[in-house]
Amino acid sequence: MAKEKKQPRPKAQTPKGFRDYFGSEVTERAHMLAQIADVYHRYGFDALESSAVETVEALGKFLPDVDRPNEGVFAWQEEDSDWVALRYDLTAPLARVYAQYRNDLPTPYRRYAMGPVWRNEKPGPGRYRQFYQCDADTVGAPSVAADAEICAMLSDTLETVGIPRGDYVVRVNNRKVLNGVLEAMGVDDAPQRDAVLRTIDKFDKVGEAGVRELLGKGRLDASGAYIDGVGLSEDQAEPVIAFLTSQGADASATLSNLRAAIGASAVGAEGVNELETIATLLDAGGYGQDQILIDPSVVRGLGYYTGPVFEAELTFEIFDEKGRKRQFGSVSGGGRYDDLVKRFTGQSVPATGVSIGVDRLLAALREKGRIGTQAQGPVVVTVMDRDRMADYQTMVTELRNAGIRAEVYLGNPKNFGNQLKYADKRQSPIAIIEGGDEKEQGIVQIKDLILGAKIAENATLEEWKERPSQFTVPRSDMVAKVREILDGQ
Repeated sequence: MAKEKKQPRPKAQTPKGFRDYFGSEVTERAHMLAQIADVYHRYGFDALESSAVETVEALGKFLPDVDRPNEGVFAWQEEDSDWVALRYDLTAPLARVYAQYRNDLPTPYRRYAMGPVWRNEKPGPGRYRQFYQCDADTVGAPSVAADAEICAMLSDTLETVGIPRGDYVVRVNNRKVLNGVLEAMGVDDAPQRDAVLRTIDKFDKVGEAGVRELLGKGRLDASGAYIDGVGLSEDQAEPVIAFLTSQGADASATLSNLRAAIGASAVGAEGVNELETIATLLDAGGYGQDQILIDPSVVRGLGYYTGPVFEAELTFEIFDEKGRKRQFGSVSGGGRYDDLVKRFTGQSVPATGVSIGVDRLLAALREKGRIGTQAQGPVVVTVMDRDRMADYQTMVTELRNAGIRAEVYLGNPKNFGNQLKYADKRQSPIAIIEGGDEKEQGIVQIKDLILGAKIAENATLEEWKERPSQFTVPRSDMVAKVREILDGQ
């Protein structure tokens, strides 16, 4: 009889494009989410937690890769033949929620949402298929005052989480202005319009001269490869150049230059007027150009924006993997999307919102050294006598009731040295020791592990005597002494 073939053991590895998060990373993210939620709540937005799974039909086709069915999302077919997928952002689910519950919700409806989203895209360095977003949106408000408020809130949020003024700028543009420029160019063909938009998006990389070449016959890139151009004449390309170079010394100058760039376009004029209103409202709120700036070069990638668009960029420099200096870049974006809810209701519903990439924002703070210090572990109550676990549990409960993070050692207590090694691995600040002798005398030993480690590394024998790292205190003073040591650390 043939032997039954053993099943191979599963490989202990994360799937491609995903990663695991431990201890301090999770704590830092939770802290940031709480800070962001506090700002959103202060602005009057209500929390919403929607399903992580939506029908593919509800999600729509707004990701860049749409050539194949369900491209860009993690999708599967249910038994009843409906295709469902993990959400790829938090905005498409909001459109479904508002359409579904609109008769029960206030208008405008102001909500914020936080959580993971999933994109079935090619992973790369620092680019994962699961990541966190923090969104805030106003649905049902046609006034661009709602857009101005989102920009102000974004500025406040960045400063709250630790990005000071001068290290960021919120850039604001308007898709209507861009449409006005395309109208002034006389570009009606949809593929050609898309090609122009993609070229505009390269302005920060190739500059004015590069955009001129790409709008015309084409150009050689840095690798020597020739990139075909859009094929516009110089006269057709001129409104784009005027648009991209319209940044002035202040908002008034920029708006004046934009009016010249759009020519007689009515939709373009509407866009400039909306930007002017936003600038006026932000100025009234005390937000300067060092915080929020009208910037014609902002072109958001997703297809559903219909009016103002905004992007938060961190302006401080970092070093890339090759040691070259570069700006950190964008951590947030959003805009007005008046047609998204219409997919469900058949009626246009004005909406505007912003999404913050939490993982990128955390990475930025780590780059600046504002987070990422080693997390402190719990106080460890060691076990000297396994028959006295109730005593040790009483001790740890007293510490916890005093608001001190603490735990009893729950491994094998036979080797005391292993208990201290465990405390070191946990980054514990203090170990508490109570053996039989200490119990009889009504005392405990409290070991300052952080000071002890520093002294062991750097101090002479004389300094050991001057700065003791272990204390004997009455059992009744245990909590007070632990608090004293923690405060000193």
